[in-house]
Amino acid sequence: MEEKYILSLDIGTTTIRSVIYNIRTETIVKKADNVVLHYPTTGYVEIDPDELWASVVDVVKKALQSANLSPGQITAMGISTQRSTFITWSRSTGKPFHRFITWKDMRADKLVKQWNASYLWKVIRTGAYILFLMSRSKRFRAGSVLKFTNNQTTIRLYWALLNIPELKAAVERNDAMFGTLDTWLLYKLTGSKLHVTDVSSASATGFFDPFTMNWAGWAMSIFGIPMAALPKVVDTAGDHFTSTVPDIWGAAIPIRCCIADQTASMWGSCCFEEGEVKLTMGTGTFFNINTGSSPHASVYGLYPIVAWRLGSELVFSAEGANNDTASIIQWAQNLGLFENPEDSAGIAMSVSDSDGVFFVPAFSGLGPPYNECTAASGFVGMKPSTTKAHLVRAVLESIAFRTARLYECVRKETEYSLHTIRLDGGVSNNDFVAQLVADLTGLRVERPVQVEMSSLGCAHIVGLQLGIFKSKDEIKSLRKIGTVFTPREQVKKSYNAIISRWEDAVRRMFGWYDVTPTTSSVSATRDLTPQSNYRNSKEKIGKCL
Repeated sequence: MEEKYILSLDIGTTTIRSVIYNIRTETIVKKADNVVLHYPTTGYVEIDPDELWASVVDVVKKALQSANLSPGQITAMGISTQRSTFITWSRSTGKPFHRFITWKDMRADKLVKQWNASYLWKVIRTGAYILFLMSRSKRFRAGSVLKFTNNQTTIRLYWALLNIPELKAAVERNDAMFGTLDTWLLYKLTGSKLHVTDVSSASATGFFDPFTMNWAGWAMSIFGIPMAALPKVVDTAGDHFTSTVPDIWGAAIPIRCCIADQTASMWGSCCFEEGEVKLTMGTGTFFNINTGSSPHASVYGLYPIVAWRLGSELVFSAEGANNDTASIIQWAQNLGLFENPEDSAGIAMSVSDSDGVFFVPAFSGLGPPYNECTAASGFVGMKPSTTKAHLVRAVLESIAFRTARLYECVRKETEYSLHTIRLDGGVSNNDFVAQLVADLTGLRVERPVQVEMSSLGCAHIVGLQLGIFKSKDEIKSLRKIGTVFTPREQVKKSYNAIISRWEDAVRRMFGWYDVTPTTSSVSATRDLTPQSNYRNSKEKIGKCL
């Protein structure tokens, strides 16, 4: 039988990976390149689209050459991308109005704080709660506690609409196109033919309603987001993605899947059943639980997202996130606490405890259950006896502590009986962190042989679409577990007092940064305040609810 090959293109926050698999999902070749992040000023985190495109083309070309395959020998490809990173460009020329504004960008932080504290938003949330009491609808329950965050697209796009003159002018003449990274990539790969996004990437923007499966009308009304600029929302897989244009790599390659990276990793980890959990520890930590056919209405801050839609199969996920994980490891390395990240686990285990030192991992604020964007990072409790080993242990413990708190959110908000966590992401290779996660959650923790699950998840979906795999059960049979970490009850008990002290350290870091709303540096031609938008939009509030 002629061998078939699947190409996975995975664009994360820091790395672009091109992986070619055979029909047994064995890796034929893997090539990678770095995503170049630009920091033009404090709080700005950008990606240059021309640099990204050149890297994408090159990394796929190198994978094909290394595998000694022509593009015509690739049966089909799948794409997974980071979420909430977006760009806008001209419909007529295809020229971008700005660089990609990434999910880690903080330029709209003042607007986020203003809106969360605004009278208009309080009215909307109160109205949503009243509607929840009347209808018991989970959609309104979720709306009653909804807060804007920097890593969602909504307020950053609002900032761009206010601050970038070329974009404002393009919106007025209906020449603006918006897209998250997946949308722009499909637009480029198909020679400007497609302007689409899949449901998983759309749901992570913050202005796609997973309860109605449509772009949210309230966002269009309040923030002036032009519906004509938004991409069509499509299924996660199918032939609607068409093919790449031949002149990119020399032959057209069919595209059969496009999915957000975190839900792609759910496919890589085979989290197909309701209640199954995967934990990604990469640039950030992402705790995802399959919630089946119903979106989750969160109280503590778990975010309801669409995991995938394949025809009639619509699956949701509840997600808890901590934005700083691998970035903390990198910071600690740059600080000189260790030479190589691989050494950190051994250093942490060289001491019996952290000697009363605690680290708060909050370079990008703290997510659920704290939801405190004004928190600061820092060591607490250092003394003359503190050594580098104690500091390293405190850093690694903090990653496990945050993960355990995300797990507590899941326990409080859901009724699932969990038994196993499936790991992926680079930091999951750290034995100290992986074992401590098992100890603190009391769950069996499984680490796969290969921890890059987003690429593999794409291959699984593409293979299922092509009929290479007959069922999800067949995909499960190919799953390879590398190491299992079994919880140790005595260790969990020994950490009870330690975690209590760490929680005290976390609370001390709350409110470290100024939260007083200040005027944002935007064009003076438009009043951007929530109060102004209330005056301009008060007739639409009922529709928003």
